[in-house]
Amino acid sequence: MTEKQMNDIFYVCSLIEYIARKTKNHRQDVIRCFSKKDIERQIYDAEVNHCLSFEQVSEELIDWFNIPDGNFDTVAECRYEVPSATSIGMLYQGLVLSAMKNDDAAQAIIDVFSSFITDEISDFNSNVYYTNPDYLRCSYLEGKMLA
Repeated sequence: MTEKQMNDIFYVCSLIEYIARKTKNHRQDVIRCFSKKDIERQIYDAEVNHCLSFEQVSEELIDWFNIPDGNFDTVAECRYEVPSATSIGMLYQGLVLSAMKNDDAAQAIIDVFSSFITDEISDFNSNVYYTNPDYLRCSYLEGKMLA
């Protein structure tokens, strides 16, 4: 996989995190609004879209895909410094790259963002989002947080 492809995955993961925060949705709820073809398109468009603000791109996608507002406000509930959407996007990028099969980044993004681990990572009052990436990968693959 090229560095450009990895950067495109990072961008899309960060964008999904940003949209989830902006709409106050679980990450699983946001990813359900996109088909695999839609995610493939976002990966393809990432090289151009990264020149725009997350605000602009997210507003366009929220409108286009009719992503409703939710009540899962991980930022307001955080008692500590909130990690940036790009910091969390980088964490998701690592999970996606480790879970990817047959260079199918779109399916790996859908699989990771549809899993239980997104709520665990989104709890910014816990230590999950800054734990060892191998622990997160193993937990994701096991389907539960490992002890």
